[in-house]
Amino acid sequence: MAKSKAKDTKKNTADVGFEDQLWNAADVLRGNLDAAEYKNVVLGLIFLKYLSDRFDERYLELVAEGYGDEEDRDCYMEQNVFFVPEEARWVNISQAAHTPEVGQIIDNAMRAIERENDKLKDVLPKNFARPELDKRRLGDVVDLFTNVQMTDNESEKDLLGRAYEYCLQKFASMEGKNAGEFYTPSCIVRTLVEILQPFHGRVYDPCCGSGGMFVQSAAFVEHHGGNVVQDITIFGQESNPTTWKLAKMNLGIRGIEADLGNYADTFSADQHKNEKFDYVLANPPFNLKNWGGEALQEDVRWKYGMPPTGNANFAWMQHMIWHLNGTGKIGLVLANGSLSSQTSGEGDIRRAIVEDDLVEGIVAMPGQLFYSTQIPVCLWILNKKKAQSGKTLFIDARETGTMVSRKLREFTEEDINKVASAFDSFRKGEFEPVKGFSAIADLDEIAKQDFILTPGRYVGIAEVEDDGEPFDEKMARLTSEISKCFEESNRLQEQIKKNLEAIGYGM
Repeated sequence: MAKSKAKDTKKNTADVGFEDQLWNAADVLRGNLDAAEYKNVVLGLIFLKYLSDRFDERYLELVAEGYGDEEDRDCYMEQNVFFVPEEARWVNISQAAHTPEVGQIIDNAMRAIERENDKLKDVLPKNFARPELDKRRLGDVVDLFTNVQMTDNESEKDLLGRAYEYCLQKFASMEGKNAGEFYTPSCIVRTLVEILQPFHGRVYDPCCGSGGMFVQSAAFVEHHGGNVVQDITIFGQESNPTTWKLAKMNLGIRGIEADLGNYADTFSADQHKNEKFDYVLANPPFNLKNWGGEALQEDVRWKYGMPPTGNANFAWMQHMIWHLNGTGKIGLVLANGSLSSQTSGEGDIRRAIVEDDLVEGIVAMPGQLFYSTQIPVCLWILNKKKAQSGKTLFIDARETGTMVSRKLREFTEEDINKVASAFDSFRKGEFEPVKGFSAIADLDEIAKQDFILTPGRYVGIAEVEDDGEPFDEKMARLTSEISKCFEESNRLQEQIKKNLEAIGYGM
């Protein structure tokens, strides 16, 4: 078998903007395709290249062993490598890159891989032969991928994973309000992961989108010296079939095993109905209206009250609580309205959850973190076995973050660490409140606030640093400055009147 052509892959790292290079090259494919269709083309092509490179790597290992079993499918499966039949190997695709048939060849490769790998059945996109897709440009992108060896050598660690995540982020930006269906900003995911610290156990996301919660959980385990395969087990569910496929590919390129069941509605067709989990991380659709509550009136999950049929926020929360084991934790993103709403019984449900001592912490996040919505969001941290029973940590992080564009804010590593450190010290009993940012409240204090959990009610107002200027002197200075501003305002008004009169428009 011929090897894929590979140049000096050490240059293809984030240091030289590989992800951006890849995106710019792939972006020429867009043409008349809308973002949703274009997304499947680009991400599918990245995934196909990765499958082929992983196969090539294992193929050469088997050749070196000398047993003649390099075409034995089982020798790949036992190493968690997908078997790639000959017609689907990248060398054949690269040779056809600048032929009119390149689109059909890629589609056939996708079908051949699905036939050989049950886990990928009906997952891979097969839309490269469509007339709208410029085949010359497609060939150029194939050339780009041909010159990058996308395997897990140390110099290439998670190269493709980074590229895939980068493209997901860019597509989320392009798709705007629809992006929330598949992508949660990584800074929010990392915040939840750093707070929950999923070192060991079963991790679940009932609305997993493209799988970002799982990817960050696995990265957390690896960062702390753990083994993803041995230390965590991943379960998820996603109702959108296209997004479900994205998740399967997103996890597949990182070698992360996950049970995502079939794509189906979580409330009416729970794919993990009898399972309990150590960690639940989720960013469900905000304020979902038509979630099918009318048909689920007596459901066992509604321990704290029947969620309103017009808003699924507390249906999601109770579904997750029901799936916790005896020491389980939840990190949940919800709209800020969930902290204070009293309509349709939501206040009673919130009160019951607080009184059951499940709410370990609430974080009010800054605005403009999402591509898809400007709705202010908060993080709910629930814990079946709180280190500080009877107490809840409140963090008001609304004034943090950094604007990275006119419309988008980034929660920085410093911000993430500040929030996660507050939870860490709270659990250790070493917490020191910071006025305007963080505070602890017990059940009596929360009850006095009518079980409204908005952090601003508990953390107070940040202290203003004393600038050392005496009050009387400051007031005299400010009064003088205001007086000068008024004088300037009056002068400008008179000048404007004279200019209008000069052209015949007196006031």
